[in-house]
Amino acid sequence: MRPYIHPDFLLQTEAARRLYHGFAAQEPIFDFHCHLSPQEIREDARFETITQVWLGGDHYKWRLMRANGVPEELITGDGDPYEKFLAWARTVEKSVGNPLYAWTHMELKNYFGVEELLSKKTAPAIWEACNAKLRKGSFSARGLICQSNVKALCTTDDPADTLEHHAALAADGSFPVKVLPAFRPETALHPEQVNFRDWVARLGEVTGKKIAALGDLEEALAQRAAYFQERGCLIADQSLQSPDFTTGTRQEAEAAFVKALAGEALSPAEQNAYQTQLLLNLGRLYKKMGFVMQLHFGVLRNTNSRMFPRTGPDAGFDCVGDGVSAASMAALFDALDKTDELPPTVIYSLNACDDDKLASVLGAFQQGTFPQKMQLGAPWWFSDHKDGMVKMMKALANTGLLSGFIGMLTDSRSFLSYARHEYFRRVLCGLLGQWMEDGEIPQDYDLIGPMVRDICYGNAAAYFGLEK
Repeated sequence: MRPYIHPDFLLQTEAARRLYHGFAAQEPIFDFHCHLSPQEIREDARFETITQVWLGGDHYKWRLMRANGVPEELITGDGDPYEKFLAWARTVEKSVGNPLYAWTHMELKNYFGVEELLSKKTAPAIWEACNAKLRKGSFSARGLICQSNVKALCTTDDPADTLEHHAALAADGSFPVKVLPAFRPETALHPEQVNFRDWVARLGEVTGKKIAALGDLEEALAQRAAYFQERGCLIADQSLQSPDFTTGTRQEAEAAFVKALAGEALSPAEQNAYQTQLLLNLGRLYKKMGFVMQLHFGVLRNTNSRMFPRTGPDAGFDCVGDGVSAASMAALFDALDKTDELPPTVIYSLNACDDDKLASVLGAFQQGTFPQKMQLGAPWWFSDHKDGMVKMMKALANTGLLSGFIGMLTDSRSFLSYARHEYFRRVLCGLLGQWMEDGEIPQDYDLIGPMVRDICYGNAAAYFGLEK
């Protein structure tokens, strides 16, 4: 019996196999959105156990473990690392059909050479084998990145961050991978968060500005964006739930900011007015700076109020929110476009029902001088699986140019997550290969092969200006 993860995994047709092995597999990775720690990369962190490098910070796995009845002590608590690993092994056995089942075994094979299925029976031997590998020099943070054929990656960084680790890495000629900051003014857009006022005060300290009005905040953010640009930043990123960009005035936004600074709760209308005006200002700033604007929509965060005090954010208690309004998105883009201040933009919606709608909105704001200026982003989070990837790529192909798609990202905190790029590439080649076999697209490898290469790496490198 051949192993579960084999060279032709997910490649059901001869065309798919030819596309993957001939055009996709060797392409480098540009991970333009991840949550890896720049400090761990700078320090070339080492990992004592597979639990540390594999389960730490991975809320995808944590959710499944909770679903399998694993106590929180063995998930986010201070339980024994080996017991945590065994708990994950017992969960994996039950996770057939979930993308994590495939990712788990791809990561074990790609990095550790383990071809056996992870289970409570095989867990002890796999634990020993993986930990032995982690003690070798090539299994440090930098080593794992290089093993994954990563050419560049972008972390997600607060405007108040010093970026000292990025600066040190840029000066370090021994590490061949570009580690670039991404400007993420997340807290600025969310005055409802309990840390908002403290964050504004911190931003004021970093910029040397007294921030008492919305204009002050915008000036401080512009100062920090310039700081980020000097350190190689190419991308800005922000996440919003489902805002309404069709209502609210500048005056209402200014009043809402003053109210938030006073510690008063904002109404939904005040929140929308504030977010709209700030995002319009940021969009204009990004166009001026040459940043790509990434927008993530549709997350309901920290929904479990009992667990939040115990685990904090990003612990697996978020979920898919309601869809994004097409009218709202069109209003935002139109407001920026009519003054020629709309930057290149990538939209990610956590709600897969938005794919067709958003693809059509983006098509209304494409620009003849910038190919595929408005991008439908890769399937994100809960849609990050074969069905979600195929659905998204079909929506893009039906409404725009699949050939211009900028491809996959990890959105991960784990140094082992680059197997997700391979998973995506196999799904991409499986889809195109099936179309070729069915006669829906030409069986022309001189046409389709370069398209695959571009989606895997070339489009993203060109779109973000990586190689300028």
